[in-house]
Amino acid sequence: MQLFSKERFWQRQDLRPSYDVVVIGGGAHGLAAAYYLGKNHGIRSVAVLEKNYIGSGSSGRNTAILRSNYRTPEGIHFYDASIKLYEGLSEELGWNVLFTQCGHLTLAHSDSSVTGLRVRAENNQMLGVDSRIIYPEEIQRLLPGVNLSRQARYPILAGLYHPPGGIIRHDAVVWGYARGCARMGIEVHPHTEVTGFDLEGGKITGVLTSRGRVAAGTVLNATAGWATTISEMAGVPLPIVTHPLQACVTEPLKPFLKAVVVSATLHVYLSQTDKGELVIGAEIDPYQSYSMKSTLTTLEQMATYTLELFPQLRAVRVLRQWTGICDMTPDFAPIMGVAREVGNFCMDVGWGTYGFKASPIAGKCMAELIATGSLPSLIKPFSPDRFRTGKLVGEKAAAAVSH
Repeated sequence: MQLFSKERFWQRQDLRPSYDVVVIGGGAHGLAAAYYLGKNHGIRSVAVLEKNYIGSGSSGRNTAILRSNYRTPEGIHFYDASIKLYEGLSEELGWNVLFTQCGHLTLAHSDSSVTGLRVRAENNQMLGVDSRIIYPEEIQRLLPGVNLSRQARYPILAGLYHPPGGIIRHDAVVWGYARGCARMGIEVHPHTEVTGFDLEGGKITGVLTSRGRVAAGTVLNATAGWATTISEMAGVPLPIVTHPLQACVTEPLKPFLKAVVVSATLHVYLSQTDKGELVIGAEIDPYQSYSMKSTLTTLEQMATYTLELFPQLRAVRVLRQWTGICDMTPDFAPIMGVAREVGNFCMDVGWGTYGFKASPIAGKCMAELIATGSLPSLIKPFSPDRFRTGKLVGEKAAAAVSH
């Protein structure tokens, strides 16, 4: 009996002279867009270019938390559609993406925080998303080990409980989409860095790479923290700044954490994997940088804030720490659409700290935009034109903690 498949997920191959679509960025967003171009629209002359290995950027450096309990109607509709795609993704791809819908709990430590969570809960309920306020008695049943003492420095007053939320294996999502692309003949090219563009008549005619030039009918920028470096090559300015985001993982423990736990006041969030490890994340670093070096200061902060919630974890050892970089917009909402300056330059960027949870629906919508030339209604609020018209989305209240 063969225990392990020897099938390669994608084949090494030379770049062709031209493609209908060139996707820059081999993470979950770029691969999802390529997959849905092939599956939903029959466009398979597609090349996905990644300067490092597949999933080496933000897709492999996040805490893999999924949820749809955002604050604005635009965000709630969008992320709810993404959760629904995630729920069927293993069957869709024929590949287990290890999605565990263990629930998601956002804690409130002050009256103003409770008010903010109540607004989110009401908005979610009106739009059909399962999300509700719960109080210490129910929190105690959901999280038996959490510190609910009134003498705590930041007492827990309430929480926003979102049962459909949970965690997923981010590598499995990336590999599943890459495998699906390759099976349709869509090319995946790791270690292929984009170095520039040939532009003519307000359009990109060629993509310059470390492996040569290729012609492209349409170019999609899906490069997360490096979004502005690519857009600047195309002459497209973006209101995006890049910040580092750090996280860590502990040694395995006996399972005790039944939901993802988030505290905006403490700027920390944590979940427990199937192996028993605690994955702990922090807020973005307070400075702009492309550095992917982890720092002791942030590790100390993550440990301190985690112990505020779970003092019994004080002797637990941290196994490793990592850093990704995030593309932050002024209104904490993404930029999705076609650049005004370059007619065939599409953008799926500005995701900040919450892009992984949007990967399936973002890819599906960008594929529709590229294939039909029409902006899907679900992503119209996230058009780059909103910064010119002043119609910002304002999602910070539901995205201020990096998860």
